[in-house]
Amino acid sequence: MFTSIAGRSVLVTGGTKGIGKGIARVFARAGANVVVSGRDTSAGETVLRDLAGLSGSVSFVRGDVGLAPDCERIAAETIARNGGLDVLCANAGVYPSARIEEMTEADIDAIFATNVKGSILMVQACTSALEFSSRGRVLLTSSITGPITGYPGWSHYGATKAAQLGFMRTAAIELAPKRITVNAVLPGTIATEGLAELGDDFVAQTTASIPAGRLGSVEDIGNACLFLATQEAAYITGQAIVVDGGQVLPESLGALEAM
Repeated sequence: MFTSIAGRSVLVTGGTKGIGKGIARVFARAGANVVVSGRDTSAGETVLRDLAGLSGSVSFVRGDVGLAPDCERIAAETIARNGGLDVLCANAGVYPSARIEEMTEADIDAIFATNVKGSILMVQACTSALEFSSRGRVLLTSSITGPITGYPGWSHYGATKAAQLGFMRTAAIELAPKRITVNAVLPGTIATEGLAELGDDFVAQTTASIPAGRLGSVEDIGNACLFLATQEAAYITGQAIVVDGGQVLPESLGALEAM
């Protein structure tokens, strides 16, 4: 039995849809008081309706993690609402597709601003409160794409996800004396609204390459984050945990067909 996190203060950036919304649901179901942030107020209102009635509270703060003043304000409002901050889930991320020959400088700047700069700025904004907590947790949402695998059209996305892990390792060293752990979850292919937009053929082909025989759910990622936030995970830091149903394991689709 893990120590309860009921009453803990949790901030989930990019928490209005997809994986972020799943993370928020898992923490709120466990009794945590969750603040979700995002750039879309309408999406924020929707997530509040969808997550109403869980054991913990859920509230929304509008902001763009690519902007330092917004990060400071998101952190400050979370602390004010919940009386502190115990867990930062730096989940906000974008994944536009662009082949290398088509990619513009603006495309590169935009994805790095959210996925890398946004993660670093949010950690900066939350460090003091996480230290005061004495059980602070930073959980980065990276990906198997970039650190482990590649996919055409996502070279810039993969670069940002690998960069997050480079940041994580040194951040874990620097924040350890403050009793803050820093870890990352690397999702495989997860059933989200964004995945559905890639089309049925993509979903079918991807599912066929996963040994578990199914796409991951957003709750699968939320459960991994929940574990890393527990007291029992206090000695784990600087680690990247793959949550992918075994997706990265086969040498080829033929390896699964041989089963």
